[in-house]
Amino acid sequence: MWHGIAQQLSEVLAFEFLIQEREVIHGGDCSECYMISDGEQRYFVKINDREYLHKFESEIENLSLLLQTRTLTVPQPVTSGLIKDKAFLILNFLPTKPVESNQDKYVLGQQLAHLHQWGEQKEYGYDAETYVGLNLQPNAWHKKWGIFFSEHRIGWQLQLLKEKGIELGDIDQIVVQVKQWLGAHNPKPSLLHGNLSSHNYALSVNGPVCYDPSSYWGDPECDLAIIEKFSDLGDSFFEGYQSVTPLEVGYQKRKHVYQLYYLLCHCNQYGGEFLDESYHMVQVLSQDA
Repeated sequence: MWHGIAQQLSEVLAFEFLIQEREVIHGGDCSECYMISDGEQRYFVKINDREYLHKFESEIENLSLLLQTRTLTVPQPVTSGLIKDKAFLILNFLPTKPVESNQDKYVLGQQLAHLHQWGEQKEYGYDAETYVGLNLQPNAWHKKWGIFFSEHRIGWQLQLLKEKGIELGDIDQIVVQVKQWLGAHNPKPSLLHGNLSSHNYALSVNGPVCYDPSSYWGDPECDLAIIEKFSDLGDSFFEGYQSVTPLEVGYQKRKHVYQLYYLLCHCNQYGGEFLDESYHMVQVLSQDA
């Protein structure tokens, strides 16, 4: 397998790449991860079953778009492909360590705010399907945020759970409640990272770096909600973000329904404790909608 990966990488690089070093990188939730080197150049490799190729191709497309924005720092995508029964993804390798200092958290907040200000888009969605972990995200374009999020995010995840025999309530009713929860909120569509949990950012020599995007055009508060729920960036991050753009009135309420979406994604991928928390949040939603 590794000989075949080296051959395909050599074709992309236009010189012969011979793997002299291979090191397992721990921390990936879904795929086997490695650093490979020919003694000079280093690359990051993800490997999974061949049906993951579409996910890897989506990741390359998302990273390429984020690079165009010149806001967040993300790895440079190199190539993806198939070797026998395996799919692989290759990115440039960035040595990293945890984001710990308040200054670095502040800078990451500023960078994300600049991403949310980048570009012009009139509708919510994306030109292709994306993924949160193993969860497919349908991204059909829509002009109304409440309809897009309630149907293509919450309703979609609830239907996937139902197909697994897990029901958290009446799907149609919950979708209506989400629309009511969001009310007339129709923010300017922003390009999102889409999955900024604690596993998907780190510190490189170039400052904070972000991984595994699940990008689409949506409410920037979705990125903020997942960070608040699934990371430890804390006040410094939000101070950095608001030094560029203030939070909109109502975020403290809306964030709960955005966090529910990511909880449902965790339910579909992991189950366990996330089921109880999701059920509780659905009940709160139904009472306060």
